[in-house]
Amino acid sequence: MKKSNFRNYSLKNIPLVLAALFLLFFSSEARNYSRQEALKVIDALHRIQVAQLQEHKGPLRQIVITESELNSYIAYRIEAEKEEIMKELHLKLFEENKIEGKMFIDLTGQEIPKVLQPQMTFYFAGKLQVEKAKVRLNIKKLFLEEQSIPVLVLDLIIYISSKIDGSQASSINDWYELPYGIKDLKTQPGKAIIFY
Repeated sequence: MKKSNFRNYSLKNIPLVLAALFLLFFSSEARNYSRQEALKVIDALHRIQVAQLQEHKGPLRQIVITESELNSYIAYRIEAEKEEIMKELHLKLFEENKIEGKMFIDLTGQEIPKVLQPQMTFYFAGKLQVEKAKVRLNIKKLFLEEQSIPVLVLDLIIYISSKIDGSQASSINDWYELPYGIKDLKTQPGKAIIFY
């Protein structure tokens, strides 16, 4: 990206500037994960499930998961489940359920439309919506590398992925069940608060 002074700055440069900030934000992140942190999240999810067998009256209980622990858990799941398409997902957590993320998709060896590349890195910003133990991600901004693109591109990738693994196609805008026992989810800078 060319350096420019403030006088030459225009609104049409905003998507490029946002993309550059996403790249800077995530480029320094470690690709490795902590197995210990991933196991901490697995243990927390197990405790939440076990708690559902016990009667509880009163306010919802909560567990705090750090951003680092969450990202270790995601990396662990991608590796353990030998994910074929999504090879990396890294999230940044902010207040009021706002998140930013980086996702690496590998479609190498697959029959794909010409509008897609075999390997793509997406950057996104959005907000988690939680209702009745269901969650969805409302994506506000999506970039493929430094280019702003429509969110529908992710639906195309989900469709291709469903054909590869034989599952039912869905949409990025669909609601998904939270893990058993989780009633609500809130984010703050660097952490997620899980209510059960």
